Amino acid sequence: MIKRLTSLTRPMAMLFIAVFLTVALCAVTAHADRIGQIRVEGTQRIEPATVLSYMDTAAGDEFDPDKLDTSLKNLFSTGLFADVSFYQEGSDLVVVVVENPIINQIAFEGNKKVKDSDLMNEISLRQRNVLTRTKVQADVERIQDIYRIGGRFSADIQPKIIKRDQNRVDLVFEINEGPQTLISRMSFIGNKRYDDSKLQKIVRSKEDRWWRFWSGDDKYDPDRVAYDRELLRKFYLDHGYADFRVESAIAELSPDRKNFFVTYTLDEGVRYKVGKINLVSNVPSLVTTGYNKFVTFEKDDWYKASEIEKTISKLTTELEARQFSFIDIRPSVERHRETQTIDVTFTFTEAAKVFVENINIIGNVRTIDEVIRRELGFAEGDPFNVGKLKKSEQNLKDLSFFETATAKPVPGSTPDKTNIDVTVAEKSTGELSLGAGFSTTDGALGNFSVREKNFLGKGQELSFTTTLAAKRTEFDVSFTEPYFLKRDLSAGFDIFHVTRDYQDESSYDSKRSGGALRLGYPLADKWRQYLSYYYSRNEIDNVPATASIYIQQQEGKRTTSAITQRITYDSTDSKMDPTEGLLARFDTEVAGLGGSAKYGRVKLGGTYYYPVVDKWVLSLLGEGGLIEAWGGDTIRINERFYLGGNNLRGFASGGIGPRDITTDDALGGNHFYRGSVELEFPSGLPEDLGVRFHIFSDFGSLGGLDVSGPGIVDDGSLRASAGAGIAWKSPMGPLRADLAFPLAKEDYDETEVFQFSFGTRF
Repeated sequence: MIKRLTSLTRPMAMLFIAVFLTVALCAVTAHADRIGQIRVEGTQRIEPATVLSYMDTAAGDEFDPDKLDTSLKNLFSTGLFADVSFYQEGSDLVVVVVENPIINQIAFEGNKKVKDSDLMNEISLRQRNVLTRTKVQADVERIQDIYRIGGRFSADIQPKIIKRDQNRVDLVFEINEGPQTLISRMSFIGNKRYDDSKLQKIVRSKEDRWWRFWSGDDKYDPDRVAYDRELLRKFYLDHGYADFRVESAIAELSPDRKNFFVTYTLDEGVRYKVGKINLVSNVPSLVTTGYNKFVTFEKDDWYKASEIEKTISKLTTELEARQFSFIDIRPSVERHRETQTIDVTFTFTEAAKVFVENINIIGNVRTIDEVIRRELGFAEGDPFNVGKLKKSEQNLKDLSFFETATAKPVPGSTPDKTNIDVTVAEKSTGELSLGAGFSTTDGALGNFSVREKNFLGKGQELSFTTTLAAKRTEFDVSFTEPYFLKRDLSAGFDIFHVTRDYQDESSYDSKRSGGALRLGYPLADKWRQYLSYYYSRNEIDNVPATASIYIQQQEGKRTTSAITQRITYDSTDSKMDPTEGLLARFDTEVAGLGGSAKYGRVKLGGTYYYPVVDKWVLSLLGEGGLIEAWGGDTIRINERFYLGGNNLRGFASGGIGPRDITTDDALGGNHFYRGSVELEFPSGLPEDLGVRFHIFSDFGSLGGLDVSGPGIVDDGSLRASAGAGIAWKSPMGPLRADLAFPLAKEDYDETEVFQFSFGTRF
């Protein structure tokens, strides 16, 4: 029995031993596949615990290849290490790192055209930053971009590393700036209607010429070339070429890397005229009758894309005035190439009713929110309108307080609400200017001015101006609040002191000191009214014994308390260089509400600009005025009108009108009229030189003196002149010279054939 049991147990024992050994081996193997501990080697500044914090595995975890790979990527992505590696030693995981060095110092060598401080502001690396190859390369590319913007495409930047102790390095950017890379040739391919010289005037980029040393437009700039494409597109679209497109704009660098050859390839297409103009309403309650008068173009006009936008703006404004706030105007055009006409249809559709929920002002540090909000065409709760949004954005840009200004809609809390994000980037609004110049009227002059257009961030304007001239001295302090009482009502004050030498014209000096209060507000589109009150102390002195008795009698002091009013109408296309439209004004002044002067003055005038042909502008000027005393008072010599000099060329300042022929003193007049016809045209020189010619004819009359006596002449006869001149927008300031010859004059008139004025600010 025992033997049998033994024989039966032995196989069982062997099986038991096999099972035991298998389980034990599995346990040992399982223990060997787990991380015992993680050791970090190679750290100098960085704590090992910091290394472990970036890893995706820890002691006791299995040796998972995926987790180890993730940990490796995490450590590299920190930018702290130049190299990272793992290896297994027994059950331990060893992490070996090579730390990136720390920047001890950054220096620039070889840069002369760009300051160290400007380069430092542009790069991302700084002292005590970790140095990585990626960041160094990015900064090299940024420095190259700076030089390319300055027209130096051959600039070479080489980064150098100087090793220091404790794993620190000095980073040196060695710069070879190279010469400026200018545009030596610009050409156009495919242009048939306009030649190269015409198109070169349209684009901003210019060919290299000696006189462009101050503009920089002859330096190659890829961003400017991209802008040129848009300028060409707008030009052709505004001249009827609706199919126009710029197929390519290629810039080729010369082999010596000193010049660029820029070539624009164009497809002009055909020129279209306006065919049918339709206004279609898909809104049951809106009838388009009566809205045609707001279309800014007519049938058979050359097609202009800009007129489409102008028409939409006018229609939108009128619709809102008629309580149609949620109307979308969509223009569509239908080309007829066989007749070269374009039918334009404006479709009125009902837009979704969306209201402004919140207006968020972003980026203003100095300018208060109210200054920005008052330029917006809407407030919280108002109907949302895309046209108003664009107009609001333009209003902000026109303030000239910001480098950039954008207004964008973003979704609101519900589908029928929208938020408006207004983002601005402020710029300096203070101006300090010095000036010098010369004119035949005032002689040599100097000017100093300090101006702040956004005083205390409230949108107010404060300025101080001083002018010192051979015949004139002027000091003026001015303050303007553009939104008085939170309305479109400008209000301000002036404090002034002016001295003037009239010895050559009328044998006296004038002093005028005082102050004024001003208000200005819009009456309608293009119409504006200004009201002011001023009080001044006026003095006539330094009258020699040889002066006219009528001037000697007026020597002394006199105070003026007056209310003035001006209404202006302005439909011109530019405030600085108008080429079409009308600028008119009507002035009235009543003195006698206090003070010793009692008179009324009226003056009416205007200038109409008409573009005869491209760049040829005809201007017609007319002006007249009248001053009358009341309450037994008389008009003093410094209150009268004068003609000659700048307002009647060919005659000296104060050269015509009533005069004491015994002393040759001009006495001024109580009424006048004058007119001018002038044609301004290109000089034939490159347009960007800013030189233009003009021919003109001036005429006028001055008379109505309220005193009489021996030696006084006052015939009120017509005077006229004709001449030619040149105007130059020079790098040092505007220059104007005129030659004028009297055609109708009196024997006692003072003539002046040549007139010259020059001035600048810097």
